[in-house]
Amino acid sequence: MDRTLAADAIRETGKTVEVAGWVHRIRDLGGVVFVVIRDRSGRLQLVTDKEFPLNVESVIRARGRIKENEKAPGGAEMELESYDVLAEAAPDLPVAVNQDPESLGLDVILDNRMISLRNPKILSIFRVQATCVRAFGDFFRSEGFTEIKTSKIIGGGSEGGTNLFSMDYFGKTAYLAQSPQLYKQTMVASGLERVFEIGHAYRAEKHETPRHINEYVSLDIEMGFIESEAPLMEIERRFMAYLFETVRSENAADLEIWGADVPDPSACDSIPIISHDEAKKLVKSETGQRALEINPEAERVLCDWAEREHGIAMVFVNEFPRRKRPFYTYPQGQKTMSFDLLFRGLEITTGGRRINEYPMLLEAVSKFGMTIEELGSYGDVFKYGCPPHGGFAIGLERITQKILGLQNIKEATLFPRDRKRVSP
Repeated sequence: MDRTLAADAIRETGKTVEVAGWVHRIRDLGGVVFVVIRDRSGRLQLVTDKEFPLNVESVIRARGRIKENEKAPGGAEMELESYDVLAEAAPDLPVAVNQDPESLGLDVILDNRMISLRNPKILSIFRVQATCVRAFGDFFRSEGFTEIKTSKIIGGGSEGGTNLFSMDYFGKTAYLAQSPQLYKQTMVASGLERVFEIGHAYRAEKHETPRHINEYVSLDIEMGFIESEAPLMEIERRFMAYLFETVRSENAADLEIWGADVPDPSACDSIPIISHDEAKKLVKSETGQRALEINPEAERVLCDWAEREHGIAMVFVNEFPRRKRPFYTYPQGQKTMSFDLLFRGLEITTGGRRINEYPMLLEAVSKFGMTIEELGSYGDVFKYGCPPHGGFAIGLERITQKILGLQNIKEATLFPRDRKRVSP
């Protein structure tokens, strides 16, 4: 007999089927035992009048007839006829996986990550995240972008040489990549013109906040033949609409589990664009306090304003001061052709046009206290002809966090790495 998924078995009333999965819950009422089995599709209730001597999380293959029962999950249950034990679980489960994870502390969840990931509510986070990854790739492929995979072991900093994790590399010092920035630019100049990458990035920043982790997944694009940051904001606007539509249609059940929603995709047409200076003035007018920079509190204020005035809690902030952007950002006087995208009070994207002219690059490198020699062969990309270009990066964990309304970015990270945590 072929295996039937739990979600499909519910619709097989009157038929004998075989399901396989984890024992999620056991209720022994004396004379009748209810067992809930869990698989990737959902849950199915089994009922038997025999003893059921297994522990929760044991893996079984069960056979029986499906019958209607309004009180059972999904309105049907299996009359258990027989089962095989595929893997018996020990009785000392370190963390409950059949309870709401909100009853557990974050440290308990992360300290027992190998088991807590079995919790259906926690696991739903990563179904949503998987949709985000796939939507990103599907959208940018449809826009003529080529996927690339670049090295995460590098010889120097991508953004000025700070906040780097160093490592011994056969007697030399190497670093974990902060971003694929320099490689993305190389591939635009190679003739691909439009590239994207989904990969890990590393920041040796000593943060301990709900919005920072030291290893994260970056959704990066770079595109050639643009004259400003405007085409980048426009293509991201369209991507966000596509993402929200995809999550809404494919992860409705996961959103419901968290009591979450996504913005109306059509509202992405209304995402406002304001300059860095305008943003600071707006924060002052909203709070009565002068904003020295766009800090986390300012991001929340700006998103609240955007939702109230434009119907969506998202806002592009552009024209950042040159001192606040990496050396390769295209200057415009003391400003830059750069932007951030804020969503529900959190910066989820940074991007902009890049310097593509070799003399301008030499000047920028000098202003940032660097030398062209430090950049190695990177300078050749521009010395021998590179089109005007730019790109951006979206933090996968941050967009997941904001879609589901999670309190801490570590909740949206499979195996978080922060200042204290390097396992599991």
